[in-house]
Amino acid sequence: MAGTYGDASREMPWYKAADRSSWRALLASNLGWAFDGYETYILVLTGPAVIASLLSPEQTPIYFGILLAVTLAGWTVGGIGGGLVADRIGRKRTLMLSIFLYAIFTGLTALSPSILMFAIFRFLAGIGIGAEWGAGAVLVSEKFPDRARGRAAAILQSGFGVGFLLASIAWFFIGPLGPESWRYVYLLGILPAFLLLYVRRKVDDPEQWVEADQQRRAALEKASAGQELTHEEEASTRFAWRTIWATPVLRRRLLLTLLMSFATILGWWAVSTWIPQYAAATVEAQWATYAALVYNVAAILGYVLMGFIADAVGRKLTIWAFYLGSVIMVPVVFLITHSPGTLLLVIAINGFFTLGQFTWMAMYLPELFPTNVRGSAASLVFNLTRIGAIVGILASGGLVSALGGIPIAATIIGMIYILGLIVTPFAGPETKGEPLPATPVELETTRV
Repeated sequence: MAGTYGDASREMPWYKAADRSSWRALLASNLGWAFDGYETYILVLTGPAVIASLLSPEQTPIYFGILLAVTLAGWTVGGIGGGLVADRIGRKRTLMLSIFLYAIFTGLTALSPSILMFAIFRFLAGIGIGAEWGAGAVLVSEKFPDRARGRAAAILQSGFGVGFLLASIAWFFIGPLGPESWRYVYLLGILPAFLLLYVRRKVDDPEQWVEADQQRRAALEKASAGQELTHEEEASTRFAWRTIWATPVLRRRLLLTLLMSFATILGWWAVSTWIPQYAAATVEAQWATYAALVYNVAAILGYVLMGFIADAVGRKLTIWAFYLGSVIMVPVVFLITHSPGTLLLVIAINGFFTLGQFTWMAMYLPELFPTNVRGSAASLVFNLTRIGAIVGILASGGLVSALGGIPIAATIIGMIYILGLIVTPFAGPETKGEPLPATPVELETTRV
């Protein structure tokens, strides 16, 4: 259990302080999130080809935004629901269910006969994609010792960038095969189903969740027998969202981290998803793939380094620095850089900050909320803001058309990162090296 490794573990290298069970949980969660990244980014890469195949190339700008929005809608539903499920039935079973859903429906996407069926399958796959992150993030946070949690979260989150990179490589080789080649990259999306075998055999629920679940069940049995519950027992039986809202410190943390999440998610979905198309329009069509590759290689580095830096200097300063880097690099990419060679370099730096910053949610959110609501809270923050991102995506498409191109529209929307700069110092306490909170009662008198 996180926080119970003892003083001896503090004298070991961080990677030896965790046991095999912890590393198996991280491997499973990282692979699950990598496949999620693949499932997500193939839409960014293949969207124009899908629309050209099922509709016409002239309809790409509008329908590309719609397909992204549909995927995000499914992601939002699955993410919010998956967090609640993870707190009730366990991290492991939720992880397995989510992998099954997105693998099956991504595979079925390859068979889409129309744009409507494509959108339906993307929505259903999005449910599985959304549910996976919350289960994996809290599983890893509860398995690793306190001083190594940031690094573990960074490795977990880097899986998304690996998935993006795999999607880029797959499309690089498969894309030239013809107008229907997009179907093959979606067919590959069924491969994550094999990960279920590993999760089922090698991954266990964290002791911290098991203990919390046992306490909840005991309290429910006590209540059903007509016995009076203690304050802590009563808190353990509440619906997760009610507990969060009824506890002032949790409510405040939830609202402020929602604002941070909105900055991170809208900034990526409504701005960075335009980078491949912008590179293609600025240089030539093949540069869409080059841009995607360098962006995602740099993003993997950003994911990992954010966690390592946060374990060294603290969560809040690191998060703030990544928001600052994002604010700077958006106009550098879209307005200032014109040389093709330099464009790839600044796209890479942009990816380091704008996609790499997602690590803060896997690292910081589980540290702000107690065990019995951790999955629900983290997933709510990570996913609820996608509703706003959906609006932003649709608006960005219209803004691109209204302003005559991607650069000005992307730069305007990219200033959303300033919101993250403002909110981060007030979102919660510094949690570097601190044990995870176990119960809501521990936090009820906390002011930050």
